Amino acid sequence: MEKKQKKPDSIVFDEETEKYDASLKPYATDMGAPVITITDTAAWKNANINKVNNQVKAKFEELKKEYDALMEKYAYNDLIYNAKFNFEPVVGKIYHLYKDKTEQPYLSIIAPEECNFEHLGSFRLNADKMWEKIQKNDN
Repeated sequence: MEKKQKKPDSIVFDEETEKYDASLKPYATDMGAPVITITDTAAWKNANINKVNNQVKAKFEELKKEYDALMEKYAYNDLIYNAKFNFEPVVGKIYHLYKDKTEQPYLSIIAPEECNFEHLGSFRLNADKMWEKIQKNDN
């Protein structure tokens, strides 16, 4: 039985393959090799997490604003389409929504400054048959 000669620590020898494999190692194998340091990614991660969180928050707020506007539009359309009126509204014309004595909504062509009814808002019927709320300065 032949005894294998022990190699010095600085020489990397794989006894199973009986080859020198220092160049194949993912780490430094001798004192003269450059020091391998683990990159500190915590600062990079924290900065990017903050950026991503801000982007997600901004997008969420944008979507919430759109959702709120859509729900407001839905509520007005639901209110107007369930209101009383005895005429066929014309696209592009402005109509006024009021409450009667029984608190029921009704649609009228009479402007708020021409009457003393409880005014709920002024609306224009668009080409998609959706009611758009008109602000006072939009007239």
